[in-house]
Amino acid sequence: MLKYRTGLKDMPSYDVVERDWKIKVNANECNMNLPPMVEDRLMGRLSRVAFNRYPNEEYDALREQIADNHKLEIENVLLGSGSSEIIEKLFYCFGGTKAKKIVYPEPSFSMYRIYTKAAQALGVPVSLEADYSLDVAKFVAAVNDHKASLAVICNPNNPTGTGYSVSDIEFIAQNIPSNCALLIDEAYMEFYGRTSVGLLKKYPNLIIARTFSKAYGLASARVGYMLASKVIVTMIEKSYMPYHMNVLSLATADIVYQMRHEYVPRIQMMIAERKRMSTELDKLPGVTVYPSETNFVLIKYAKAKELNEYLESKGIGVRCFGDAPGLKNCLRISMGLREENDQWYDAIKQFVEGRA
Repeated sequence: MLKYRTGLKDMPSYDVVERDWKIKVNANECNMNLPPMVEDRLMGRLSRVAFNRYPNEEYDALREQIADNHKLEIENVLLGSGSSEIIEKLFYCFGGTKAKKIVYPEPSFSMYRIYTKAAQALGVPVSLEADYSLDVAKFVAAVNDHKASLAVICNPNNPTGTGYSVSDIEFIAQNIPSNCALLIDEAYMEFYGRTSVGLLKKYPNLIIARTFSKAYGLASARVGYMLASKVIVTMIEKSYMPYHMNVLSLATADIVYQMRHEYVPRIQMMIAERKRMSTELDKLPGVTVYPSETNFVLIKYAKAKELNEYLESKGIGVRCFGDAPGLKNCLRISMGLREENDQWYDAIKQFVEGRA
């Protein structure tokens, strides 16, 4: 018998199985591909890629552009294959033994629990309030009581959609030890507009993670970035393999970031659709709609499982959480195109009103 690493058999996994959905609003993706002007410029850029060389030039070009935009130095920026890889590396670097505690809210991004286990650390989930708000004093107490090595906040939070104020983030930063890293996962920041980047210079243990997957629709390219002190970047970089990102993704992200103004109307449209659909869903009997600052909405419904099955029968894919802690009877629905949103809403309305 092969001798696998201890504990590998019991590792939880993230479900990435997909169907050929007629309407796919289950993964918080952008349902639009590249803007035409971005695509035109990208095709020209890719035609000049030196496929025979390692992607050092493209890697540093994107880092420099991100650093300039945030008024930081290139040494403050680290890239990864989506913010997920960056977060995984942070858990690895601040984990290692059960003596290392990692504190995060629950419910939140389900990968935090998986990354903690993979890092052989001990996870300390802090339950959100009934309305999915965060009791910052309770969170700080958990960090301090457990002498955590890493604390994580997803802002806005996935899958609840809840946004936390910069003052809340600063309260946490002020009241936890400076030897505990504080990661703010800002995967959905572009839909929220309130970032903690301005706190980086004040709190050297602060780390910001961002992604190109959501607002910029590059989920397939797998590009994300981390902003932190030069010391943190240098240490986390040690956990990466050389040339860990491919030139196609880097060149694509570089063009997209140069032309990010082209995405502003799309982001505004997704925000408008989220507000519109939240208002419509709130009219349905028995449906609770939670405030969201993202590109998705979370709803609670007593027959969520049956509703999800009905939507599946119609070829509509949403995210059903089953009996997950804090998410029982909840469905998360990403914003698609307006006509897609109208279709999934009509299906939900039919079911809720007993016309299915």
